[in-house]
Amino acid sequence: MKDYIERSGYDASLIGDDGNRFLIGNGYAGIRGTMEEDRKDRMVGITLAGIYDQVGKGWREPVNAPNFFYTCLYHQGKKLVVDEKTESHSQKLNYRYGIRERRTSWKLSEGIVTLTSRRIAHMVEPNLFMMEYELEADGEMTLNLSAGIDGDVWDIHGPHYAQIMFSREDGIINANAYIQNSNDKVCVTRSNHIRQKTKAGYEFMTVIESSHKEEQVSAQCFECHLSPGSPIVLRSYAAVFSSKDSNTPAKSCYGAITDLGWKDYDRLLKSHMEKWDDIWDRSEVVIDGDSEAQEAVNYSLYHLNIIAPRHKQGLSIAARGLSAQTYKGAVFWDTEMFIEDYFLFSQPEVARSFVKYRVDGLKGALKKARSYGFEGAFYAWESQEEGEDACSDYNVIDVFTERPVRTYFRDKQMHISSAVVWGMKNYMEHTGDTSLLLEGGARMVIECARFYRSLLIKRYGHQQYEIHDVIGPDEYHERVNNNAYTNKMAAFTVDYALEVVQMVRDLGPDAYDELKSQVKDLENFVSEISDLAPRILQKEPNAAGVIEQHDGYFKLEDTTPAKVKKRLKHPKEYWGGGHGVATDTQVIKQADVIAMLSLFHDSYTKDILERNFDYYEPRTEHGSSLSACMYAMVACKIGKPDLAYPFFMKSGTADIRGGGKQWAGLVYIGGTHPASAGGAWKNLIQGFAGLSIVSGQIQLDPCLPEHFKAIEFPLVLSGKLHRIKVTHDSTSVQLVKRLSKEYV
Repeated sequence: MKDYIERSGYDASLIGDDGNRFLIGNGYAGIRGTMEEDRKDRMVGITLAGIYDQVGKGWREPVNAPNFFYTCLYHQGKKLVVDEKTESHSQKLNYRYGIRERRTSWKLSEGIVTLTSRRIAHMVEPNLFMMEYELEADGEMTLNLSAGIDGDVWDIHGPHYAQIMFSREDGIINANAYIQNSNDKVCVTRSNHIRQKTKAGYEFMTVIESSHKEEQVSAQCFECHLSPGSPIVLRSYAAVFSSKDSNTPAKSCYGAITDLGWKDYDRLLKSHMEKWDDIWDRSEVVIDGDSEAQEAVNYSLYHLNIIAPRHKQGLSIAARGLSAQTYKGAVFWDTEMFIEDYFLFSQPEVARSFVKYRVDGLKGALKKARSYGFEGAFYAWESQEEGEDACSDYNVIDVFTERPVRTYFRDKQMHISSAVVWGMKNYMEHTGDTSLLLEGGARMVIECARFYRSLLIKRYGHQQYEIHDVIGPDEYHERVNNNAYTNKMAAFTVDYALEVVQMVRDLGPDAYDELKSQVKDLENFVSEISDLAPRILQKEPNAAGVIEQHDGYFKLEDTTPAKVKKRLKHPKEYWGGGHGVATDTQVIKQADVIAMLSLFHDSYTKDILERNFDYYEPRTEHGSSLSACMYAMVACKIGKPDLAYPFFMKSGTADIRGGGKQWAGLVYIGGTHPASAGGAWKNLIQGFAGLSIVSGQIQLDPCLPEHFKAIEFPLVLSGKLHRIKVTHDSTSVQLVKRLSKEYV
């Protein structure tokens, strides 16, 4: 497979996109693709998983670590940076092995100096990060090199550190960063080893004192005498531990560094690459006939793998991964509905962590439901630690008044609890792992069903229960009644709760007794919901075969996204909410009815699927990266893969292409798009290849685009690795090997 992307030249307007495009990470931290000499004005970010802070009335968001890769060159007292005057500049990401490389040349009075750097977030040692920084020149020259830790951290809603204390010990730079509003701290260490290649071999260089000091930076400084054919190489190790990782994070950091030496670099690089080889053995796709699509999917899978929480069970993936503090570093329904499937079929142990995260968050979901007067578990729309909801009442800034606008995402996105149950169901069906049921998973599903029961109302003279005052997947229309997707998922949740209770019964009386001790009045509750799901109102197709998105939707102005866009008076104006340009129209942000049909396609005829696709797609702005893949899935289900293809490519190229929506009103929402990446995999494997698992068996129903000759991909099922090949007229499944217990 092609295993890299690259871009040449410098364009200040692309700093944000390139930070995402060349991101590296290992599930513990994500490191934006910025230059080593850059500071926070160029959006340098090292985003840590699962550590949050709130400053004043700002949004609670993940914490960025002090920049441990900070390294810069000085020539005659002037700092060398990348700008329009730079002689040459390029960035490259080897996404096969998670190695980000940059190569930059500056033309100086003595000649041209070229910097090549390579950075790694170690995939086996999640707290470890490595860099190789090489200088070569075509003339004799002297440069100063400063290598250390930058404590001037880029924050969107910060600053999050009350104090950063620097120290040095045995040539190691330490930064102890104390988080503002908690007892947590982040500790960073960095060790530098610099050598010059000479005819006699390599010589270590001596640290010097330098006048080139920058505010809030602690660094070692070296005087570098360069000559043609004698490059200088700096190798740096950094370790990061927080008080969530260790009772003595500073000691853990120091130990991680001192256990390594510069001679360990090659060994560490080897183990890092071997881990990536193992991941690709269970992930890499081959598309015969479309190298661009193959690159798009594999690059998407790279982005999913660098944010996967392998280092600790009970963590999940945030909506923007580890690319920035955007979306508050929160976990949305994206994980269960768009991302989980890929991990289920490649690394089910990671998918288990997603479900465990929701089980552990049940306490927060129960608390949220009670705060609104509901029963059961109302899961957070923007979930942080322990299921706490980070979503505020004001998520958008009015571009004209610059005042916060009241939104109802926190209050009315009732479908999130059903997504949590959907994720549990997928995991159970794929792995057969019942352990999570007994660890609180069964109770979680039951409490979600209890939540939907408490939402139901019955109007006088009506026979069916309804659900009022919600927001569906289409977020532009708030506080609607009987959203088709929400009602369908509520009925699914109730039905699955009954299945889960039976599963626990089948595990034996001890397991069932334990569940009864966890769930209040279990047997009466089961009796009450035994025939409830069929009595929840479901939207049926009208005479034209179209399912109304919510009550009154068909009465709204029928127009197009292009026409609505022309009504904007400001390019960053929010389209939805109380007075957005789309609010009183049929224009929707993203797939809603189509999302429902994608999930429950077996319940509808192909004619109904096609009629709804044809109706809703021209009315969809696709203002979310979650939208395109749902349309692609339905297009495959109606046997139109070439109609699905552009939606599939839109999902797969979201982060290679860049340029996505960066603002919601005046709020910055840039970052990578993990849900879109997961959606691309779903489109290829479950859409075009037609993969499904029926009674534990692999089923394939291909629907390939005309120009595809074949798709080949691996699949993990029941602890066995399979290799599958699909063509227009044949399928084959080959058992490759049995995996170790952790992958069962």
